[in-house]
Amino acid sequence: MEAKLTGGADRARALTLFAAVVEFGSFSAAGRVLDMSPSAVSRAVDRIEARLGVRLLLRSTRALSLTAEGQSYLQAARRILADLDDAEQQIADQGAPRGRLRVSAALSHGRLCVVPLLGDFAALYPHILTDIALTDTLVDVAAGQADVAIRFGPLADSTLTARKLGETGRVIVASPEYLEAHGTPRVPEDLHRFNCLNFNFRRAEPVWPFRREGRDFALSVKGSIEANNGETLGQLAAAGVGIARVGSFSVAAEIADGQLVPILEDYNPGDVELIHAVFVGGASMPARVRVFVDFLAARLR
Repeated sequence: MEAKLTGGADRARALTLFAAVVEFGSFSAAGRVLDMSPSAVSRAVDRIEARLGVRLLLRSTRALSLTAEGQSYLQAARRILADLDDAEQQIADQGAPRGRLRVSAALSHGRLCVVPLLGDFAALYPHILTDIALTDTLVDVAAGQADVAIRFGPLADSTLTARKLGETGRVIVASPEYLEAHGTPRVPEDLHRFNCLNFNFRRAEPVWPFRREGRDFALSVKGSIEANNGETLGQLAAAGVGIARVGSFSVAAEIADGQLVPILEDYNPGDVELIHAVFVGGASMPARVRVFVDFLAARLR
């Protein structure tokens, strides 16, 4: 079997052959790997040298050694072959969902809404390794810190692609035990007498929005505890510590089983927070990203 080193594909085979000769140290060893006879490998190297007009290898009875030109050719061969491998992997990723998928999600929403879906996703796409990080810190998707990030609220202008996954409303909740012990607020102004649990996000003053007879207004509230996520505030409310205003998704289970009771619903302004998946889109988007975003959009709506 003797390689014919002509044309673009043959040039790639020539690079592979030469790199193998250097890596394995002899024509015979490279031939065993490439399923070629030692003489065929030697003649193939001769043709490369003839085409380039330079000596690449110095041959002796005991070893092969690279000339300066051979060293340059080897470096170029390895770089080109690595680029070919990368290009083929990118194309394969676009066509078949496989590889590592890095996902960033907020603590509460990730734990309550995204993580429970990952088992089904893994069963559908066994060749995708899902690497999920739950954090309320914004990761830089454009810089490659994640493949997909799930974001709440308004999105900043960027070159990223955004796909709406759903939306969540807000609800004011307290435990039946807390209301029995302290009374139930009948109008928003009654909250001044209650322990209102708040988010600790930076802002001038913690306020809760309301709507009365078609007019929106905000009410300043105070409490003994602040937290950075709605799940924690809901847990504190369920424990009878106070009243909380949180995303509906974070307390849906507690409301369903009676641990929490919605209050002041007649004054709920109906504000919603949009939920998006953000990612680098375009023609080069890997299939693993596309199928994951499609999966979330179908399940979270």
